[in-house]
Amino acid sequence: MSKQVLVIGGGAAGMMAAVSAAERGASVTLLEPNERLGKKLNITGKGRCNLTNNAPEQELMANIPRNGKFLYSAFAHFNAQDAMAFFEALGVPLKTERGNRVFPVSDRAFDVSAALERRLKGLGVRLVRDRAAALEIEEGRALGAAGERGRYPAEAVILATGGVSYPATGSTGEGHRMAAEAGHTVTPLRGSLVPLRDFGIGKTLQGLSLRNVGLTVFENNKKLYTDFGELVFTHFGLSGPVILSASAHMRRFGERAYHLEIDLKPALEEPALDRRLLSDFEKYRNQDFCNALDDLLPKKLIPEVVRISEIEPRRKVHDVTREQRRGLLQILKHFPVVIAGPCPVTDAIVTSGGVSVKEIDPATMESRRVRGLYFAGELIDVDAYTGGFNLQIAWSTGRAAGLAAASA
Repeated sequence: MSKQVLVIGGGAAGMMAAVSAAERGASVTLLEPNERLGKKLNITGKGRCNLTNNAPEQELMANIPRNGKFLYSAFAHFNAQDAMAFFEALGVPLKTERGNRVFPVSDRAFDVSAALERRLKGLGVRLVRDRAAALEIEEGRALGAAGERGRYPAEAVILATGGVSYPATGSTGEGHRMAAEAGHTVTPLRGSLVPLRDFGIGKTLQGLSLRNVGLTVFENNKKLYTDFGELVFTHFGLSGPVILSASAHMRRFGERAYHLEIDLKPALEEPALDRRLLSDFEKYRNQDFCNALDDLLPKKLIPEVVRISEIEPRRKVHDVTREQRRGLLQILKHFPVVIAGPCPVTDAIVTSGGVSVKEIDPATMESRRVRGLYFAGELIDVDAYTGGFNLQIAWSTGRAAGLAAASA
């Protein structure tokens, strides 16, 4: 008789775990309260689903700032190339874009979740619409779970309920509660890949999007991280790809002070930018300084640059001193933004923190405290930078947990 495996959570990691256990011959029940599987998966990558990063294992781990070494075994047995082959075998053609980011050729996240659903159905996985309320554990062994609508006995249980980001998708932290009740340590939960709050400049510049800018993050005035790309000012502060990536490095709010410097003209070194300023100043030499930057900056940004420069807005350009011009150049290359803190975890793309990796077998994802209990995905205390790395964690840990649960 085939082994009874219960998977709690129908997101990326849970679906992969259920598929893997069923492929190994287990009789699998997948418990998911949402009407659709993969609800969060379907909104990743702005609906395009950046499903992995086409990089070797060492590079994958280098992009996981928290407990990356824990994933060495999982990545060794199911890496990015394995994930790509898996999805293409399910009928999802893939493409690799800038930064080795991998997307469906269709640019539709739904195609990824639909392919997993077809595979689950083809393998005979039993899908039950219910929310798990408690694990059932006797004498140190997982024997199933109690849901809101019934009991689900099993010989192995895989907990894959996600983190606490995007709670509307069903990530409400119930998995962490159940893990803690089972005796596991749950490290503090906070947002990663999350927008940042500032002290008001975002509201002033709200709606302004800057492409192809340089970003440097400072922690207590020490350079912490640099990036290049797009950001946007919002009513609360800043967002956009480079900001989300930067947030993953800013892990000590409350203990440390953070500020950003934005290079508004990264293509120009300082001497070249100074020559550009001299050219523009000659062109506008008889106009007010506040009207002399139209060729150089977005209109919305000019008043803020003028304010920070402390050059009188109505000063004639031909009266701007060399020292004032040099100060303006520094602002253009190091536009300052002081950060107040991260936005709430509910606004984050992923959750940082979770079930302690010290209490999980890295090869099988089995609990070291409860036999027959396995973990997969964002529930675990690992998180990565943006670029497909977090979904690769889901695929690799889901694969490891599913295969081990069916085999043990």
